[in-house]
Amino acid sequence: MFDTTQPVLRTDISGMPLEWVGFKRAVNLIMLDQVAYTCGDNALLIRGGINRMTGNRSLVKVNSILATRGTCQATSVREGGYVPPLQNKALFQRDGYTCLYCADQFAANELSRDHVTPFSQGGRDVWTNVVTACVRCNNFKSGRTPEQAGMRLIAVPFVPTRAEYIYLQGRRILADQMEFLKSHFPRTSPLRSR
Repeated sequence: MFDTTQPVLRTDISGMPLEWVGFKRAVNLIMLDQVAYTCGDNALLIRGGINRMTGNRSLVKVNSILATRGTCQATSVREGGYVPPLQNKALFQRDGYTCLYCADQFAANELSRDHVTPFSQGGRDVWTNVVTACVRCNNFKSGRTPEQAGMRLIAVPFVPTRAEYIYLQGRRILADQMEFLKSHFPRTSPLRSR
């Protein structure tokens, strides 16, 4: 059983993870008959009002994973058409709140986004060119590439898939939701070990 603050994982009808939704949105999807099927071990029971005619109280069961009807998203994901928005929170989470230069872990407010190839040298603000760096390492590297600064990256930056990005956005992920998301991670994903 989970509580009303726990996000529900919404997928498309093929099971491709799409987003986190709150329980109110999940109930709305259920009541509008947009849910094709449910998954997950955990459920939340929402009690509604009492029907004046029948005297029965409405009850809605919300599972931790809801597959919704509509456009199938899986095709565009397989074709490589999906690139998640680049946000520091997801970037820091992708890199495990670890500076990819000195390998130390930090709090989010002690980290920054570093461009492996700086803008001044033609670098772009894309997932494959950015890493998490502590303020000290980022200042030392400055407008140079890691090679020019005599620094080494401890991991290769990568673009998260849709499932990985949804994982990175999650605050509290239930075990059944995590198992479901991991089943959609690439086999080589560094996020599998977390």
